[in-house]
Amino acid sequence: MTEGIATRGGGWRRADGPPAETRKKKRRGGRRGGRGEVAMVDDVEFTSYYGRPIIKPPVWKTPDVPLYLFLGGAAGSSSILGALADVTGRPALARASRLTAGGGAVLSVVYLIHDLGRPARFLHMLRVFKPTSPLSVGTYILSPFGAAAGGAAALELLGWFPGLKRFAGLVSAVFGGPLATYTGVLLANTAVPSWHAPHTELPYLFGGSAMAAGGGITMAFTPVEEAGPSRKMAVAGAAIELVVMHRVENGHGIVSEPYHEDRAGLLLRLAKACTVAGAALTVVSGRHRAGAVASGVLLAAGSALTRFGVFDAGMASARDPKYTVVPQRERMAARAAEQAHASSLTQ
Repeated sequence: MTEGIATRGGGWRRADGPPAETRKKKRRGGRRGGRGEVAMVDDVEFTSYYGRPIIKPPVWKTPDVPLYLFLGGAAGSSSILGALADVTGRPALARASRLTAGGGAVLSVVYLIHDLGRPARFLHMLRVFKPTSPLSVGTYILSPFGAAAGGAAALELLGWFPGLKRFAGLVSAVFGGPLATYTGVLLANTAVPSWHAPHTELPYLFGGSAMAAGGGITMAFTPVEEAGPSRKMAVAGAAIELVVMHRVENGHGIVSEPYHEDRAGLLLRLAKACTVAGAALTVVSGRHRAGAVASGVLLAAGSALTRFGVFDAGMASARDPKYTVVPQRERMAARAAEQAHASSLTQ
């Protein structure tokens, strides 16, 4: 990215180049003696240097990262259902949950490594543990979760060591909740405007979306008489996802715009339709096999579309300089108003 500095007006210019915002001059006729030209400042729109983004957009790729977000969330919530199924004596639900968690964990790591470019880069992230970095903490959540969930799934398929299988499933459930939500923290911790502004909502959004996906997938692969926990988790997760997504889409001023526009807006509208239909169908006919399968497909599709939509909205906000400049100016104006108010009180 071109190096630059922020101007006092909220614009952006290169350190060694001209300012992006220029002052236009108008000639006022009828005067002589060197006074015929008067500088006039027009209202100008903010720009960045030659239209370049003010912040550097993330280099994460599509579909690798959105699929990683979706699969990791579904795997995390499924692992919790698997541990619950063990405790309540639901072997069919336990099997479906373990296989979903293990398969999701393996595939999410595959997509993450593909985005990184080389497997060695993932291993390098394990060399340092940095509590202040969501990416570093997430690596130490994903690694033990993947090992435990993958091991439990393998033992489930082979039919070996039932005690070890249950223990591995319990370990994966311990890390399942953090895995389902840490990716929301990861996105919110960036400088991307449409991710950073809803930083308090994104973890809840991703957690609810993960519950809807995990509950829906396991419900589709479990006999209806054992799928009660899956139905409850799916409906609860869908409700959380819809409520929090409404807040993200409408509660943050201009930086909420990308959630309504272009491809991100289309994806999120489709996600909402799938989630609403899946939750309603779960309540109405989730106790019938065909209804459970259809509900599970709709809820999983809604969760995946939500991740793609949120990802696209954030990338769009990073590319457009107005989503960085306008909030910056609003914050400056708010601080100035607070200082003026404080000064008036002290006088």
